[in-house]
Amino acid sequence: MKVVVRILICLLAGFCLLQEAGRAASPGAVFTYRRVFKSSTPEFIEIKIRQNSDTASYEIRQLEEDAGPSTFEVSGALRGKIFELINQLNRFQGVDLDVHRKIANLGEKTFRWENGPEGYETKFNYTLNGNASQLLQICEGLARQQELIELLQRRMKYDRLGVNDALLQLDTDVSKGVLPEPQKILPLLEQISGDTRFVDIARQRARALAERLRHTS
Repeated sequence: MKVVVRILICLLAGFCLLQEAGRAASPGAVFTYRRVFKSSTPEFIEIKIRQNSDTASYEIRQLEEDAGPSTFEVSGALRGKIFELINQLNRFQGVDLDVHRKIANLGEKTFRWENGPEGYETKFNYTLNGNASQLLQICEGLARQQELIELLQRRMKYDRLGVNDALLQLDTDVSKGVLPEPQKILPLLEQISGDTRFVDIARQRARALAERLRHTS
């Protein structure tokens, strides 16, 4: 009898461990933002954010260019805000966000939420919904943030004299407050400010920007 009890306890413990491992491995809900706007630059933006992971993915390109997502990091605090807004929008289930008025084409935006076999999405050109507008601003800000990071990386590698111009663009967007997590750019700024291969004005601007971001983090 004692042997049977021990076996049952071992089996139960193993089952609990498997459940915990399954929960740990579960990616949880996934949010996708997509914007398609022909004849603009860029024409295609797609961002995927997992609720339970710091690692997200993005694509920013023209439609004729080859698809190929890249990864980036999104903080837990920002992910929390994103999924809070999604919940307020009922995870897009039966939600119509478009104003349905005759206005200029601003590109087709898609919000999609999925978790395993369950998934809902909504499409719109322009919305007056406050929660949707906040979510849209975050997504467009993340895309812009990644564009600036890529621009800085290219200039640092191939066009050192152009680094200062890229920093001016970054400075403008930081001042406007359009970048959701500008602190993610701090490592690049620190690299520029300490590298004598870049012109002094770029190094000084990078140093000043880095100082501003540290004080607002």
